Amino acid sequence: MELRQLQYALQIAQERNFSRAAEKLHIAQPSLSQQLSKLEKELGVLLFQRNTSTVELTHAGASFMEQAQKIMDAVELLRQEMADISQLKSGKVVIGSMPITGAHLLPHVLPTFKRQYPDIEITLLEDSSMNLEKLTAGGKSDLSLLSLPLQEPSLTYEAIGEEMIDLAVPETHPLASRAKGGKPVPVRIDELSEESFIVLKKGQGFRKMTFDLCQQAGFEPKVVFESNNMETIQSLVATGMGITLVPRFIARAPRSEFVPVYLPLAEPVPSRTLVVAYRRGRYLSKAAEAFIDTFKDTLKDLV
Repeated sequence: MELRQLQYALQIAQERNFSRAAEKLHIAQPSLSQQLSKLEKELGVLLFQRNTSTVELTHAGASFMEQAQKIMDAVELLRQEMADISQLKSGKVVIGSMPITGAHLLPHVLPTFKRQYPDIEITLLEDSSMNLEKLTAGGKSDLSLLSLPLQEPSLTYEAIGEEMIDLAVPETHPLASRAKGGKPVPVRIDELSEESFIVLKKGQGFRKMTFDLCQQAGFEPKVVFESNNMETIQSLVATGMGITLVPRFIARAPRSEFVPVYLPLAEPVPSRTLVVAYRRGRYLSKAAEAFIDTFKDTLKDLV
């Protein structure tokens, strides 16, 4: 049994298709089929049930893939540990980020990190929190910047900071008067039960948080618009289309010409816990650890 055969089998299991697996592995499909047949013959079991359009794991195949993934993870761990020993601070880190985090926090973090570690290559993956959890659990990123709670049980995390949540309303909204003449008057979430909400689309963790906070206050938010972009949401609020909840770091740095009025929420002030998440048991390179430390230090300066 060879490591490449384990890799081939895992790719077939992921793609459920020989042609796509061969393409991803950059080998000819007949070669892939031949290697799998050799592996099955050596093991004495059938790993996949083939038909004309797809392949499905057998019971033996499912057990094999579970162990094969552990072996490949151990090999990757060994490679990364050896790279750290030989390269010290050089290396590569693949970081997943939610769009709202990438737009407003990474510009503060990445320049500092590059000044301190100029030889470390950073690759960014930007996606919804739901997809980032899947990518990180599948080993497609070393770590991801997310907020609690996490849905993927195979992930663990390090907390890097607490971010308060604010309310954004149009300048013409009656609540906007609370921001005038000194310290703004906090708003209770239950005061918003009759308001029209503009929220992020499904798959974004902050959308779920908005719904949870409203439900805890005794009502279901009436959603009139949805967007994948928090900047778009804030611009729509500013033009009078509705209201929204906004993470405070974002409220501090609006980039659009359409800027809403931001108000604090009443005690207990809701917040979200920002975390760096990674697959449980995965080896974190020294480069990844350095990025986490830089992020923590930068966030302290922003608070």
